[in-house]
Amino acid sequence: MKILIIEDEIGIANFLKQGLEEEGYDVLTASNGQFGLDLALTVPVDLILLDWMLPKISGIEVCKTIRKTNIDVPILFLTARDTVLETIEGLQAGANDYIKKPFSFEELLERIKVYFRKNNALDILTLGSIQINLLKYQVLVDNKEISLTQREFELLTYLIKNKGKVCTRNQIIEDVWNINFEYDTSVIDVFMNAIRKKLNLNKENDLIKTIRGVGYIANDLN
Repeated sequence: MKILIIEDEIGIANFLKQGLEEEGYDVLTASNGQFGLDLALTVPVDLILLDWMLPKISGIEVCKTIRKTNIDVPILFLTARDTVLETIEGLQAGANDYIKKPFSFEELLERIKVYFRKNNALDILTLGSIQINLLKYQVLVDNKEISLTQREFELLTYLIKNKGKVCTRNQIIEDVWNINFEYDTSVIDVFMNAIRKKLNLNKENDLIKTIRGVGYIANDLN
């Protein structure tokens, strides 16, 4: 799990970084609002610890800008402000919670764990009897683990994330293979055949159907 700390007090930032890294988290830090915002908009993170008072751009403006881009990462304000109006202002800006300075590291750690527990459900994808655990990089069929290659895993994950939508071969090549030029999309069929074989998906009752000449669609069976 990756945490971004946007905090201009270097002592606090370093203390938090060291403590969280000792707990096994991957931590990034930014000492002003502009740099923190740039990181938040370009680097995928799982949670943001955001100071209210920051150089260049305030924490409130950082939070508002992040939410305007539809990034739904949990944001926890670190603030010495604790009036009702200021709390409401922070929450209206898009923050999930706040913790008042000074705070104990143990209290902050528990708050963080709560948000990660809430988000764990988002790391499990299902399609019929197929279950994908994104955190463990694991695929289960009827609770039996199935071994897939990295590309097979990425392709299956992509289709299930887009469940109910037709995914064209060109979309898959661009989004899964990260290829943005003309490319032989028949390679996708090779990987799909391997996935179907490993997951024992049959043509008569297939969770992932081929749309001839177009692509694929994943759908739960009724």
